[in-house]
Parts: sequence; C-alpha cells; structure tokens
Amino acid sequence: MGDVTAGCTFTRDIPGKVLRVETADTVDNSDTIAITLADYGMKTIEAILGFTHSTTDSVVITEAPTTSVTSGVLTITVGGSTSNKKRVFIVYGSSN
Repeated sequence: MGDVTAGCTFTRDIPGKVLRVETADTVDNSDTIAITLADYGMKTIEAILGFTHSTTDSVVITEAPTTSVTSGVLTITVGGSTSNKKRVFIVYGSSN
C-alpha cells in the first residue's frame, strides 16, 4: 500500500449542490429516474450515493445505481436485486 496523497486534489468551499431523491416503495431493479440538472442548479454531477430500504424506513442498505448524463439530464438506473422497495439517492453536483 502506498501513499497517494500527492496525486489528490483538495478543494475548499466548493460551490456544490446536494439533491436528495426519494422514491415510492414500488421501485424495481432496473427502473430509471430522469433528473434535469439545471432544475436544481447543477451543471455536472460529482458523486451519487444510493440506498434501498429492505424494510421501509427501518433497514437501509447501500446500493450502487448506474448513472449517465446526456444533454444535462441525469439518468439513474436502480441497481440491486429487489423489487417493490423504497430507494433514496443523494446526488452531489457542481454549479460550475
């Protein structure tokens, strides 16, 4: 294991935006959500975290969605392998 600090970029006071997306408890694996980034003051996405509620509002598990951005529209494709579950996504974006 090596020290990779020299290759990292550290930025303070970034002009970032955070968007929380919560679905109904009827969402299935491979369903999609389309979000126009400009509607939320974003130009690009920096990161996304995904969660599924295996028991709604009780047992929460991390889940890796697939994402793409085309013409300013972020498409989140639900990952995991469960049907009819509530999902929550936290989208970190930049207004630059």
